[in-house]
Amino acid sequence: MTETRQQESFVLEAYGIQKWFPGVQALTDFNFQLRKGEVHCLIGENGAGKSTFIKILSGAYTPSGGKILIDGVEYPSLTTQFVRSIGIQTVYQEDILIPQISAAENIFLGSKYQKKSFVVNYKDMIRRASELADEYGILLDVTQTYENLNPSDQQFTKILKTLTQYPKVLILDEPTQVFNVKDTELVINIVRKITKAGVSVIYIAHDLHEIATVADRVTVLRDGVLISTYDKKDAELKPDILSRDMVGRPVDLFYKKQRHPIGATVFEVTGLKLEPHSQEISFSLREGEVLGIAGLKGAGRTDIARAIFGARKKFAGSIVMKGKDITPKSPGDAVKNGLALLTEDKKVDGLFMGMPVYQNITIAGLGSIGKFLVNMKREKQLAEKLMKRLRVKAASAEHEVNTLSGGNQQKVVIAKWLFKGVDVLIVDEPTHGIDVNAKVEVYELFTELTSSGKSIIMISSEMPEIISISDRVIVIKDFEISRELSGEE
Repeated sequence: MTETRQQESFVLEAYGIQKWFPGVQALTDFNFQLRKGEVHCLIGENGAGKSTFIKILSGAYTPSGGKILIDGVEYPSLTTQFVRSIGIQTVYQEDILIPQISAAENIFLGSKYQKKSFVVNYKDMIRRASELADEYGILLDVTQTYENLNPSDQQFTKILKTLTQYPKVLILDEPTQVFNVKDTELVINIVRKITKAGVSVIYIAHDLHEIATVADRVTVLRDGVLISTYDKKDAELKPDILSRDMVGRPVDLFYKKQRHPIGATVFEVTGLKLEPHSQEISFSLREGEVLGIAGLKGAGRTDIARAIFGARKKFAGSIVMKGKDITPKSPGDAVKNGLALLTEDKKVDGLFMGMPVYQNITIAGLGSIGKFLVNMKREKQLAEKLMKRLRVKAASAEHEVNTLSGGNQQKVVIAKWLFKGVDVLIVDEPTHGIDVNAKVEVYELFTELTSSGKSIIMISSEMPEIISISDRVIVIKDFEISRELSGEE
C-alpha cells in the first residue's frame, strides 16, 4: 500500500483496470472515479464488464492489472473483509440472505447492533427494523420469514440491510429489476436521500430512462472498454445517446416490428376466476398474434398466466386450444397440449443453471428422440440447430448455461419450448434485466416465431415493449381486465 497525491475529491478511483479470464479479456484499461455524495451509473450490454468491475471493487475478484485508490490511498487489490470494514457495501441481484429467518433478523445480521450483546432482544430488533423501513417509506412486514416475502420485499430487505452498515460507498446492482414503477421511484428517492447525507452510490441498471432520472454521472462500458462518461451538469443524459454508446450504433428505443397477417382464433380463456368471488376473465388469441398483458406488478398478471398454465389454483374457467378444451390441471397437462410458460425468473424455474446449454434445450422433449435410450450425438445436433436458428451466443453447446448472458439464457428457454413443439407461448417479463441490444434480438425472435404461426401472450411492465411488440393489449387491474386496446390505441 503506497500513498499517492490528492487529486480531485474522489472517494474511490480505479485506473487501468485489467481482468483476464481463460480465453477472455473482461476489462481493458478501465478507468472509473466516484465523488462523495454522487450517483455514478455504470451501464453497458450484458457481458460488457460491469459485473466484473463490481466484483473487483467488492473484493470477489483480483484485477489482472491496474490500481484502485480509496480516499487517495492506493491498493493493488481488495478483499471482501477489507472493503466491508472501510464502508463499501454491495446489493447484488442474487439472493445472499438467509431464507429461514425473518426480514428483521436478516436486516441486522452481522450489524453493529447485533454485536452489542450476546443476547438478542427480538422485540427491539423488530421495532428498529420497522422504524428503519418507515424512515425510507418502505411498507415491509419485517416479522415475515425472508423466503415468504415477495421478490420486491426481498429486495427492500437487502437494501435496508446495507443501510444498517452505514456505508460510505453503496453499490446497487440492478436494484429495481423486480420492481414496478412505484417501487422504482421509491428506490430512487432512497438513493437521493442517502447521497444528500454524503453516501456515494454506484448504480447499475438497464432501464435508460431510470438511469437518466437517478444519475449525476454515467459511464458506458462496451466489451470491457470505457466508451464514454457523461456528467449531468454538462449535458443532458439522453437515453438514445446512451444506447448508441452501449451498442456502437444508434438504437431506436421503440422497436419497429415487421407486421404480418394474423390468422383465426387458436386459443381462448373463458370465465377464468382466480378467487371464488373475483370477476371472470375472458380473452382470445389468434394465430401469429402477440397479445400484450399490461398493468402494474401485483395487479394479477402473473397469477392469470400461472392459472392458465395449471400452476396456480383457479375456481372457474376453461382453456380452449384450437377448438379443444385443454383446461390444464397441472403444467404437465399444459405442455402436453402445446402451451408453454416462460417465467420471469428463468434462473429459478426456467433453466438448470449447472447443466450444458444443449441439455437445457432438449430436456422437455427428450421423448421425441428416444423413449429409453437417447442418442446424445443427435440430441446435441438438434440443440445446435436451434441455437443457430435463435442466434444463441455461447462458446459451445456443451458449456454450462450459467456462463451465458441474460439475453442468451432467455433464448435457451425459448429454444427448449420450440424443441418440445408448443404452439402458444406465455412469456412473463421476457426482457427484464437484459440490455438494449439483447432486447432487440428477443423482439426479432418473437416476430420470427409469430410469422411462422406461433402465438404469444406477453406480460410486460415496459411500455415501449408493450407498444412496439403487441398486436393487441389487455390491461389488468385488481385481478380483472379493465380495458382492451388495439390498433393505434
